[in-house]
Amino acid sequence: MECIYCKGQMEKGTAPFSIERKGYHIHWDAITAWVCTQCGEPYFEAPEVDKIQRVLSVLDRESAALTSTAGDR
Repeated sequence: MECIYCKGQMEKGTAPFSIERKGYHIHWDAITAWVCTQCGEPYFEAPEVDKIQRVLSVLDRESAALTSTAGDR
């Protein structure tokens, strides 16, 4: 597999993933990914992307419930 940015070789490894979203920040230190040996660019495969999206959906829902009940006190 070749990196689309620098044309370096991709190797299976792990990469960090962070996102600022709807009032909270999520960071994972090591998610399975293809990582460029030259520039370090990660590519996450569909199963990892699906898992990230499922976790974010749950966090969005729980965060909304948490913040909406905080104003009721």
